[in-house]
Amino acid sequence: MEQGKVYLVGAGPGDSGLLTLKGLECLQQAELVVYDYLANEELLNWVKNGAEVIYVGKKAGEHTFSQGQINQLLVDKANEGKVIVRLKGGDPFVFGRGGEEAEFLVENGIDFEVVPGVTSAVAVPAYAGIPLTHRKYTSLVTIVTGHEALDKSSLPWSEIAKVGGTLVILMGTSKLEQIINELINNGLNGQTPIAVIYSGTLSDQKTITGTLNNIVEKIHRLKPPTISIIGEVVNLRQSLNWFEKKPLFGKKILITRTKEQASELSKLLKTYGASVVEFPVIKIVLPVDVKKLDNAITQLDTYDWIIFTSVNGVKYFFNQLRKFGKDIRELKGLKIAAIGPATNKMLRDLELNVDYQPEEEWTQEGLIEGFKKFEMRGKRVLVPRSEEARQVLIEGLKEMEAQVDDVAAYRTIKEESDVGYLKELLSRGEIDIITFTSSSTVTNFCCLFNKEEINHLLNKVKIASIGPITTQKAQAIGLKVDITAKEYTIKGLVKAILKV
Repeated sequence: MEQGKVYLVGAGPGDSGLLTLKGLECLQQAELVVYDYLANEELLNWVKNGAEVIYVGKKAGEHTFSQGQINQLLVDKANEGKVIVRLKGGDPFVFGRGGEEAEFLVENGIDFEVVPGVTSAVAVPAYAGIPLTHRKYTSLVTIVTGHEALDKSSLPWSEIAKVGGTLVILMGTSKLEQIINELINNGLNGQTPIAVIYSGTLSDQKTITGTLNNIVEKIHRLKPPTISIIGEVVNLRQSLNWFEKKPLFGKKILITRTKEQASELSKLLKTYGASVVEFPVIKIVLPVDVKKLDNAITQLDTYDWIIFTSVNGVKYFFNQLRKFGKDIRELKGLKIAAIGPATNKMLRDLELNVDYQPEEEWTQEGLIEGFKKFEMRGKRVLVPRSEEARQVLIEGLKEMEAQVDDVAAYRTIKEESDVGYLKELLSRGEIDIITFTSSSTVTNFCCLFNKEEINHLLNKVKIASIGPITTQKAQAIGLKVDITAKEYTIKGLVKAILKV
């Protein structure tokens, strides 16, 4: 059997966007991912289907694996021929025991590579608006761990206190008072500025500033993980604090749409500083019976119009078209309608021109209103869409005496997700906004709860809807909708959230 390989990959400081491109490539090819507490679990979304994932971090304050067990796990799995990513918070060689793991791999003849990560020592201060160096203040930076007990520490605190510049202390929350006393006792001025940053680079980041003399009383309720920055550069935060000023900073937003479609909304929300929880409640699949769709595809040349009411309709129609060995040339001569800009864009990406799209109301009602300007009597119309779609469009076209083939191109089914995890988040008040992007997301989400749970768990949560149809569905079920997008797109939904 060919021996495997281990990649020691730095996961970055917390924000999943700070993973390096090489780190991403390694995750995508990994057959096994071994990750710890400080590695953002969002990164596991990049792991390919079928890959094994093992958590080796702390659980309930206790180590799930000892360091020796982790070392042996990497060797054993590599000897099975697996490509392994050892995903470590920050950089694997900066206070991350990556050096120890690499040594063990060498001792056992295992091939490995180190993929550096963005260390929290640099990234977290940057996200708090604190540059570690500045020409007006210092060109010297000292990075130490505050994790060790001071009576056993090998760190030369007396020298550190005298060296000046910027001091970065990692993992020193519980021992910060001792460290500060040690620094002051060795000559560091008690008025020296200090910033203590909790959960750096994430949307629940919290930065507390003060001086060595008063910081301890200010942070008495702060829990790990924290990083402390000591030095005059801390004063620059007053003008350079950029991350915590983002409009959605501190907000945790739940996305209920499919795994495949969540990324666009997730990226936009993160751009504005939100923390995102992806909890898909629906899955898009082919209809149980595709005969009607297949029949329509074989006689495309008999239709006058084809109307697409969603990006999913476009996707599944053309997927099925390709299964027949056909392509967009089969639509020659057909007029094409799209319900809104997202569907329009997907068609244009396929090099297809859209003959009609409602200008403002991107709904079935909007489509029908617009079709009144066309002569539809006797026209053959194909509408490949959701199996569960409303009948407004079909009935409206028939009233215009069009011959309509309403064909199911896809259907939505319930996605199996960890409901217990969701209820725990809601009960702890960790979700600020829930987004719904279709009526089916509303229906499937509400099916997870009984009426009493909905009233209790969603009491303080804002509901954001992509448009009036989705809002009507939510209200019919009994939800109070706080935000309804005026522009029925993902961008429109985010714009509406930003206005609240």
